[in-house]
Amino acid sequence: VHLRSPRSSPGGQRRHTLPASEFRCLSPEDAISVFEIEREAFISVSGDCPLHLDEIRHFLNLCPELSLGWFEEGRLVAFIIGSLWDQERLSQAALTLHKPRGTAVHIHVLAVHRTFRQQGKGSILLWRYLQYLRCLPFVRRALLMCEDFLVSFYQKCGFEALGPCQVTVGELAFIEMQHSVQG
Repeated sequence: VHLRSPRSSPGGQRRHTLPASEFRCLSPEDAISVFEIEREAFISVSGDCPLHLDEIRHFLNLCPELSLGWFEEGRLVAFIIGSLWDQERLSQAALTLHKPRGTAVHIHVLAVHRTFRQQGKGSILLWRYLQYLRCLPFVRRALLMCEDFLVSFYQKCGFEALGPCQVTVGELAFIEMQHSVQG
């Protein structure tokens, strides 16, 4: 009796299999998957998405190197989208602009697919993203804005609160947070 490995094909060659878990920058082709996860994650909580589909495509075309997706068996399960910002604090313009000479990364959104929540994936993805940013010599810090209930999550990830953010979206007010990423 001849037994074959499950990864072997009849000719003895290995079949291609998807990696169990992979982290990579997102591309414009990932925009729909990103939007589906984001929409589900944010609509029920705040009634709106941080980025709409056209804005996701905009940032993934302009600065894909400032995004990171977590894929399991080829399926997007969590992501971060960022862009460069060139001022000390975030303003309304930071929601849509990418400033190529900026030294701060504005993290627009971090979202995890509903079936993968409460497993620590958001923290792991954010940690990997911040480590990645340390490899970019022009990046000095990461900025984000979040609602009050997320402040403790980001503090556990090493962010410090800067105080109320001047950006508002409808009735929503945010806390601005930062993390130093200099090596």
